[in-house]
Amino acid sequence: MKDKIKIAVFDTKNYDRTYFDKLCPDNFELTYFEHKLNKGTVDSTKGFDVVVPFVNDDLDKQVIDGLVNNKIKLIAMRCSGYNNVDLRYLKDKLKIARVPWYSPYAVAEHAIAMLLCLNRRIHRAFIRTRDHNFSLDGLTGWDLYGKTAGVIGTGKIGRIFIDICRGFGMEVLAYDPFPVDDPSINYVELDELLEKSDVISLHCPLTENTNRMINKDTIKKMKDTVTVINTSRGALIDSKALLEALVEKRIGAAALDVYEEEVDIFFEDCSEEIIDDEILTRLVSLPNVIITSHQAFLTKEALENIAKVTLGNIKEFFETNKLTNEIVQ
Repeated sequence: MKDKIKIAVFDTKNYDRTYFDKLCPDNFELTYFEHKLNKGTVDSTKGFDVVVPFVNDDLDKQVIDGLVNNKIKLIAMRCSGYNNVDLRYLKDKLKIARVPWYSPYAVAEHAIAMLLCLNRRIHRAFIRTRDHNFSLDGLTGWDLYGKTAGVIGTGKIGRIFIDICRGFGMEVLAYDPFPVDDPSINYVELDELLEKSDVISLHCPLTENTNRMINKDTIKKMKDTVTVINTSRGALIDSKALLEALVEKRIGAAALDVYEEEVDIFFEDCSEEIIDDEILTRLVSLPNVIITSHQAFLTKEALENIAKVTLGNIKEFFETNKLTNEIVQ
């Protein structure tokens, strides 16, 4: 009988384990770690063949050296993003794969849900009515119909978000340096999108070019009533500049499922702690801000797809020495 392939899965919660356990092949042995993979925990990869990191694990040079020294054969990311991996240093040292998509509908629908909740003050109404306060003062929203949505990034998630916006009767402007071949999408320059949009939703990866693309200068070009939505990567937005603009009423509202300093906070229960992040604590306190903790992906369909594709990547690598979903280094 062949030895089982030993797999270390990091930064796991119960909802991760449900689908990995359900879909795990007999020749795989899964070990779950609640802690993140970083330079302080890389020693826990000894004795394993594969590591499965998540979005907030830190695969820097020191961690990569540790994985190589521990004879890890494959890094199988269970997410689509990989900005937390030093790919340049990883080159020619280890193979790495990802889940290129899991449920673009989950993320696009969550972005719309946050917009609707924020616009119609559902979060505030919910708290009021639990206290038997049925007043409508301060709960006035605005019609989505006829408004303009600006979508930055037209991958699968961005295009689904566009379709949903059209269903509400919204006009849609799009910006992407690599536009798709779809004549129905109205591509414009970024400045025009910023100036004309009532809603701006980010659906792009984090790169050197997109890092803090929403900043003090780009915010100046927006309407002072605009709602900014981010379900992609936190560092797409300069959080300090966003906070200042919200406080000074230079933009209308913000819906954030990600945050640039979310590591060690998001996915964790910090209710008994004092969070040492003044920007985040101030953002949470504002009545025109909704923050969810990186949960846009969190549907049953997405979780099952993440487990299926991740395990499939590992299976393909060990059976064929190929990786359909390899991250090209």
